[in-house]
Amino acid sequence: MTRRNVYFDSSTGQADSYIRHFLSDSENSEKKKALLNIIQNDLTARQAEIITLFYFKEMSVTEIAERLGVTPQAVSKVMATARKNIFRYLRYTFKEFL
Repeated sequence: MTRRNVYFDSSTGQADSYIRHFLSDSENSEKKKALLNIIQNDLTARQAEIITLFYFKEMSVTEIAERLGVTPQAVSKVMATARKNIFRYLRYTFKEFL
């Protein structure tokens, strides 16, 4: 049996929590606008589509995979890359992430 190494990137979890916080922060529309701007302008079309389905349409990874005709692993990989990109832009824009 082949053993596959699995790595957990803690920055992905941190990025996810910040994205969810930005979307739920009704008092600070500047942050929400910045996040939407990043999704629209700084992600690939596929990344933006998957992030939109996950965070705004609240679809699961499996549902997204079925809708797009890809594997759940492919969706997860795209989401991880997109989250890292979003987090990187948020850290650049908002100094409290440093």
